[in-house]
Amino acid sequence: MSRLLETIITSLQEIVGSGIKILPGLLTALIIILLTRYAAEFVQQIAHKLGNKTIKSHSLQLLLSKTSYVSTWVIGALFAAVIAFPGLELGDIIATLGLSSVAVGFAFQDIFKNFLAGVLLLLQEPFRINDQVIIGEYEGTVERIDIRTTQIRTYTGEQVLLPNATVFTSAVQVRTAFESRRSDLGVGVDYNTSLPEATKILLQTIKDIEGVLHSPPPEVDIESFGDSSIDLVVRYWTLPQKTEVRRTQTKAIVAIKKAFDLVNINIPYPIRTVYHYDQQQFNDYLPVNGNGNTTQN
Repeated sequence: MSRLLETIITSLQEIVGSGIKILPGLLTALIIILLTRYAAEFVQQIAHKLGNKTIKSHSLQLLLSKTSYVSTWVIGALFAAVIAFPGLELGDIIATLGLSSVAVGFAFQDIFKNFLAGVLLLLQEPFRINDQVIIGEYEGTVERIDIRTTQIRTYTGEQVLLPNATVFTSAVQVRTAFESRRSDLGVGVDYNTSLPEATKILLQTIKDIEGVLHSPPPEVDIESFGDSSIDLVVRYWTLPQKTEVRRTQTKAIVAIKKAFDLVNINIPYPIRTVYHYDQQQFNDYLPVNGNGNTTQN
């Protein structure tokens, strides 16, 4: 019994002694981790200021800032591991990372996938910050591209967070990619209207509207014969932002209606023609004789 107690005491003493030996290293590693947090934020601020001065692309500025932040954390974590475990060498760390990469990859595959997709989005710049885009069923303004998500603000003031991998693999419609954007406004006139006159009035009216660009010039096309009207399409260009398109379209509708009223050009309502028949003469429910004709009393 005494030997068992001695063995237990000896083992406890060895454990305590080992703990005391590595305690300074653990405390130092903890301090390094805490300092790394502040160092990462400091480096990120410096990278942000440097990027603003030297890089014109806002997306590349974000990429530089995020890369410096992550790199500082990786260096700090490796340095803390070496301090906490003095016998640990860089080769051992690399080997350990290699052995655990498969497990870590499965556990954090979504995070890594979205991170890499975010880096590619910032590098390739299919769209930029403040661009107005349509991604899937969501439409709005790109406000931020983070490590994991792309942040969009909808026109109704809602925030949508889309995974970067989803954004990278989806079809993205960039509505502000170019300096101008075309709108097509349909207009119907009745069949008694002189089409050359209507076309001339539409062109003069649309050119004088504030917000309509002179280059490319507006156009008016006669599209089709409708049920109750001849359908024309006014094509004009505005700035690409949603507010500009919406406000200009409202002005165009008001101005065209006013111009047509001045020259008595009607924008017709849908017309339906109803024919009334004598039900005694055309009756589907009368009995049929052998010759295939209906019989009447």
